[in-house]
Amino acid sequence: MTKVIVVGDRLVASKTLEEAAYQMNLGDSIQVERFEWYSDLTKEQFQEKILLIEKGGPEAVEIPEGLVESMRDADYLFVHIAPISKEMLDHASCLKLIGTCRGGLEHVALEEIKSRNIPLLHVIRNAEPVADFTIGLIYAETRNIARGHRDVMDGKWSKSFPNDPYKTTLNHLTVGLIGLGYIGKLVAKRLNHLGISVIAYDPFIDQEKIRQEGLAIEFRGLEETFSEADVVSLHLRASPETKNLVNEQLISLMKPSAYLINTARAAVLEKDALIKALQEKKIAGAALDVIWKEPIQKDDPLLQLENVTLTPHIAGDTIDAIPKSPYLLRDVINAYLETGISDMLIKL
Repeated sequence: MTKVIVVGDRLVASKTLEEAAYQMNLGDSIQVERFEWYSDLTKEQFQEKILLIEKGGPEAVEIPEGLVESMRDADYLFVHIAPISKEMLDHASCLKLIGTCRGGLEHVALEEIKSRNIPLLHVIRNAEPVADFTIGLIYAETRNIARGHRDVMDGKWSKSFPNDPYKTTLNHLTVGLIGLGYIGKLVAKRLNHLGISVIAYDPFIDQEKIRQEGLAIEFRGLEETFSEADVVSLHLRASPETKNLVNEQLISLMKPSAYLINTARAAVLEKDALIKALQEKKIAGAALDVIWKEPIQKDDPLLQLENVTLTPHIAGDTIDAIPKSPYLLRDVINAYLETGISDMLIKL
């Protein structure tokens, strides 16, 4: 008997995870045990738990009662955003594989998984919506869409904006992607279809494989990408290695006409450096869907800037992407079990 543990939450039902698990090729006879992690909270309360995880990792929140004990003979573990903690892994002597269907990995004790050599498959459940939203932010910031809307709603008929000297159509610009994971590649695909030049930096990507996938991307070094791109879009995972990776030195390499877009994680971008560059008009503008403290505080200096577009962390928020993500996880796991390889396998 193969034992599978699934942990649902407010956004992804344990029942859906269970149904997906039964459709995975995990053996002839499987038993699924369901747990709930804060499924009964309001949206606002649940968001507070997510913020705790994003700041403090899987040890910063409580684990469902009975889950640790149940891990003792579990073969597979599938979650959305529920924590996968050291304590859970300490009791998981039989675990063959872990699957999660969330954008980030802050809820996972990655070093513990690495030390135990347990395969971890990470499906970004809202990759398509985030890629769409990234393109939307690029248009919104470079063409003042959100800014113009705000002014009209305030009774102003504005025809002049801070980026007036640089306004042009997007096909005249080069977009630089920092990170070519699943979302980064989807953004590149959309840009290719729009006829927009794409350069990228990602030291962990097989460049030949990217070309075989039919993506038109010119690879550059990190500093080259920042200095050459007209739009720099961030698509890298938050980790101790990437915290404040995009700092004052890199931002200083950007053209005065360039824009910075972030739909990844706020932690990868040095806040003070960005604010300084925007205040001093060192770059043309920025668009952020992720803020260092969410919800944004009333005294945040970002709110005083006229060359930034801000959205409330909604890039992946569509009615279908998150609730149905277990079925995407199902497909990825079945392919991995058949071939032994996957782009979604986290390399630790």
